[in-house]
Amino acid sequence: MREFEVPASYTIPAGANNSDNVFRHAEQSPDAVLFNVSNGNGGFTDVTAAEFAKAVTGVAKGIIASGIGFGDRVAIMAATRYEWALIDFAIWAAGGCTVAIYDSSAAEQAKWILQDSATKLLIVENDKHRATIAEIEPGTLPELAETLQIDQGAVDQLIERGAHLDDSVVHERRKQVGAESPATLIYTSGTTGRPKGVVLTHANLYGQSKSDRLALRKYIVEGKKTLMFLPMAHVFARAVNLAAFDAKVIVTYTSDWSTLVDQFGSYRPHFILAVPRVFEKVFNGAKQKAHDGGTSKGKIFDAAAETAIAYSEALDNGGAGLVLKLKHALFDKLVYSKLRVALGGQCEAAVSGGGPLGARLGHFFRGVGVTIYEGYGLTETTAAVTVNTPESIRVGSVGKPTEGHAVKIADDGELLLRGFSVFGGYWHNEEATADAFADGWFKTGDLGAIDGDGYVTITGRKKEIIVTAGGKNVSPAVLEDSLRAHPLISQVMVVGDGQPFIGALITLDPEALPGWKERNGLAADTPIEQLIANATLVAEVEAAVAETNKKVSKAEGIKKIRILTVDWTQETGELTPKMSLKRNVVMKQYAADVDAIYS
Repeated sequence: MREFEVPASYTIPAGANNSDNVFRHAEQSPDAVLFNVSNGNGGFTDVTAAEFAKAVTGVAKGIIASGIGFGDRVAIMAATRYEWALIDFAIWAAGGCTVAIYDSSAAEQAKWILQDSATKLLIVENDKHRATIAEIEPGTLPELAETLQIDQGAVDQLIERGAHLDDSVVHERRKQVGAESPATLIYTSGTTGRPKGVVLTHANLYGQSKSDRLALRKYIVEGKKTLMFLPMAHVFARAVNLAAFDAKVIVTYTSDWSTLVDQFGSYRPHFILAVPRVFEKVFNGAKQKAHDGGTSKGKIFDAAAETAIAYSEALDNGGAGLVLKLKHALFDKLVYSKLRVALGGQCEAAVSGGGPLGARLGHFFRGVGVTIYEGYGLTETTAAVTVNTPESIRVGSVGKPTEGHAVKIADDGELLLRGFSVFGGYWHNEEATADAFADGWFKTGDLGAIDGDGYVTITGRKKEIIVTAGGKNVSPAVLEDSLRAHPLISQVMVVGDGQPFIGALITLDPEALPGWKERNGLAADTPIEQLIANATLVAEVEAAVAETNKKVSKAEGIKKIRILTVDWTQETGELTPKMSLKRNVVMKQYAADVDAIYS
């Protein structure tokens, strides 16, 4: 199939403003709890619809009193936290446009975004972010009038600043906003070239929220709870946060990824959203813990994992037989129930985006009892345009288009998109905008396929296709995703452009190494330089490579690897905030290691 469309059952009002539900909720259900805010003592404080509307109005008045006019840009540079959402809604209520800056951004990155967007007011989270902004040369941000700091009382400052204004000022400003008004500027992560400002309108966000709630209406409903930990500067978290708010899902926020399992246990969310790396970590962590507990426990986990995958696969083929059902029931008591407890005990489902999950991991979690609904979208499409749903799921695909969206495969295999959530253009960049569209369809840069039922599968990244010296076209995604599923492996980058064969740079997962050392009789302080030369460890990694190579043709298989002494992280510059590889950075920083593969 070359094209598939799902018509919308709704229309977007001409006056759509995504702050409208702030006041609608307050009027219709003032006592409904919309947020749980950490009280610092392991508990949570409820924020009701009435309280939130009051806070949004107060902050919006402060923004207006700060000289922010209709359509002006206000930037937020902060980690995921309640104030991010509060200020975001307040900017919309004040008729402004939110500029999202990742809290991990370097000074040069922040400088470009602030300059390009002509931001007038910047709200940072803490001293670290203020120090980053202070590195920017004086006089290079002529439009920026003021910087406020959240942990220094920015919210209270704004409320106090606007206290003399009547609430009607906010509602008059809100009336100026229309569906086509810019709601936010999100700058592309910049894996290549200078980031471009993606303009998302209120219509884009409205359509995304409505489509998300229709697609996942079983979970995104009033009274459910979710823990938001992905960066709010990223479109995926932002879009689901809006859908959750519109549906009156109770949301709490955290930016601490190191204690997620503990937080799942204390908050007990009904559903979560995450990037594939989080699910890989949960699986690998459980497997590692089982193997660290001894050979028998390791074997039990491995058998349980295979049974979960087989059980999920059987669901697509008429259901499990009696023997498989009995094995599944046994492992449910021994293994799966413990995994569900690790996700809080009442997590019914998860939503995955930002990268490919892989069919094996998808089947594992569905077999365990926590179905992951994988979707696909980009910043330019306001997050998901396709998603698997409880009614229509095909594990390994990214689902069918959501309402109001269409997908199409170009002659060269590129996936094209159209619909409510697709943006209209880049900020002040007509050339890039023109290049991004073909006959009204947005060019994703990804290669894909559409099956006879309308399910979309992503097969690779157009710009990442490797062409070997023998002329073989190789998509690295299949190889990299498969290898990253191994507990010892953290990151992988496949190389081989213009080379005689395919190779791979591999980093080890620091969290998995202590247990591996203990199981293999090595001292806890054994340096990484010795580990990457350890015959047993190398053999284990090479066995994972051999297993991965079964998924592709012989010419596409990895012939040689190089295990590195350091892991790649967002902080060291090799990964984007959504954990995508910056291939150009890795190729530059590890050129000698790539050369060593082919020497």
